[in-house]
Amino acid sequence: MPMSFLRAFSLLAVLFGVTSVGLADDAALTQLKTESDAAKTQSTAAAAAHQEGAGKLRMLEQQLLKAKRELDLANKRLKEQQDALPKQQEALTKATEPKTAADKALEEATKGAAEANKGVEEAAKRAEEAAKTNDAKQIEEAKKAQDESKKTLEQKNKVVEEKKKALEGVTKPFADADAVVKKTNETIAAAQQTITTSNEAIAKLDPEVTALKGQVPQLEAASTTARQAYIAKQKGVEQHLKGMGQWVSFSQEVAPVFYQRCLACHNARMAKGRFNMENYAAIMKGGESGAAIEPGKTDSNLCQQIADGTMPQDADPLTAEQIALVNKWVQLGAQLDVGVEPTAALIRVIPKFTQPAAPEAYPVPVSVAAVAISPDGKLLATGGYHELLLWDMEQGTIVRRIGNVAERVHHIVFHPDNQRIVIAAGTPGQVGEAKVFQIADGKLLADLVTTEDSVFGVALSPDGNRLATCGADRTVHIFDVATWKEEVLIEDHADWVMDVAWSPDGKRIATASRDKTSKVFDSKTGDGVATFSAHSDAVYTVGFLADNEHVISGGSDKQLRVWKIADSKQARNMGLGGEVLRLRILPDNRVVCASADKTARLYNAADGKQLKNFQGSKDWLYTVDFHPATNKVVTGSFDGEIRLWNAESEKVEKSWTGSPGIAAPQTAAK
Repeated sequence: MPMSFLRAFSLLAVLFGVTSVGLADDAALTQLKTESDAAKTQSTAAAAAHQEGAGKLRMLEQQLLKAKRELDLANKRLKEQQDALPKQQEALTKATEPKTAADKALEEATKGAAEANKGVEEAAKRAEEAAKTNDAKQIEEAKKAQDESKKTLEQKNKVVEEKKKALEGVTKPFADADAVVKKTNETIAAAQQTITTSNEAIAKLDPEVTALKGQVPQLEAASTTARQAYIAKQKGVEQHLKGMGQWVSFSQEVAPVFYQRCLACHNARMAKGRFNMENYAAIMKGGESGAAIEPGKTDSNLCQQIADGTMPQDADPLTAEQIALVNKWVQLGAQLDVGVEPTAALIRVIPKFTQPAAPEAYPVPVSVAAVAISPDGKLLATGGYHELLLWDMEQGTIVRRIGNVAERVHHIVFHPDNQRIVIAAGTPGQVGEAKVFQIADGKLLADLVTTEDSVFGVALSPDGNRLATCGADRTVHIFDVATWKEEVLIEDHADWVMDVAWSPDGKRIATASRDKTSKVFDSKTGDGVATFSAHSDAVYTVGFLADNEHVISGGSDKQLRVWKIADSKQARNMGLGGEVLRLRILPDNRVVCASADKTARLYNAADGKQLKNFQGSKDWLYTVDFHPATNKVVTGSFDGEIRLWNAESEKVEKSWTGSPGIAAPQTAAK
């Protein structure tokens, strides 16, 4: 067989194989897209059904609430009017008696006047007849009788006028009393009608609302399931396209490039060219020069600027690989991954990255900004550089170093189960996080919040079932600890939220903010309850007193202020020698606070009296905790020193530097 024939045959075989693979890929892709489209249709229908059901439920609940309110008001109005009616009727009876008497008197007087008038007419007639007789005596007598009858009529008319005036005097009180009774009866009738109508509405709406309350969660679950099924199908499409070289993931590949190289100059606070790149929607919107990206066109404005090095400005250009990646993403349609919200911040859609490791031995001590004593009093947790440190309380030795933490740990809380620990941390201007670790082995259990700046506060509800976080993004998040699902988002402060705390009954949370206010919110709905604005500077720390009705806050104005939630008024204040940076409230309303004047103090919040004074530290005290069972106080300071105090004697029992590898306190790194 000729060699040329063999070569041609081999080439055809290769081409046929490639074509077969391509056809198979196309067929598989078509099948995946068909399944994804069907799943999307089902998801859309399920979402619409849920939205319709939820909307109808809201409407019926509002109608039911309105009917119940109207029923309550009608019942209240009915009782008020029925209670008032007897007295009104009594007043009407009293007004009726003189009116009746006056009416009768006027009637009699009028009758007398009529008779007198008749007498005048008869006398006039007799006078006429007498005149015809020409009898002087008879004429005189007739005239005399006529004059007397006129006089009598005049007297009778006078009496009538007097009786009329008397009647006028009693008619208005009677009319007023009668009008009041009539109005009350009308109101009673209207209230009774409203009660009937409202009861009928409630009887109709109640079962409908009850039925929908059972159906809506099922519709929501069905919608979620359908949505997840669609996302899974569409991810299959995206993965298949990826395998074919026809897909670039925005969240996994492109967003990390934009976050690392572009966001510093193109964010909501500083959007050069009015081009904000904080999320996909903002990127696609473009800036003052118009659209930055036109799907399918690699000559789009953004592609050109990253290609010629115009972006990022005043920084190294993107690598050739990064430029090629962005261009390919644009060429393929600049699509967003399924399941990713267009308005979600880049930091929340990019892959979670592992934080830098902490140094084995610190070259210099770092400030201790957070301390917490475990519920059993055996462990002390402190914040280090990119790590959380667990110490043996008695020995002051390290038990465990937990890494994968942002640069600075701002707040630490132990879960009441003594098995988990929660931190708020951040690398300034880059990332903020709230994480949950297992105490026994340092395992990361939950990575809850990722923001573009620090997370400053975390707080567990008294029962340990809910977690609140706050930070530089001015928000408060509340999570269900069982599922780590976010339940409530509060966006009410104008500046960083520095601290968050739960009321003892778990129904409310309080916040401290750099906007100079402390606020209280309903923990279920996120609705505002109270705002305290008497601080003259940033508020750093906050907590509730045992009665759930008073809050204590402290901050840059060097004051601890106790205020009443009901009226947002200050109840008392305690002045300190420096900024109040952290407070901890005990169940008996004692409060210990750390201050920039290098001193920790213990107060009775009920009367503002200072009970203890823990002084002698060499630098600002950033943080403090108190363990009532062991009567121990722990402070952490700017110079990196940790001090363990006896709360009764106010003496230091132990002190050490909270930076591994350093034996004695030095100047702390900022």
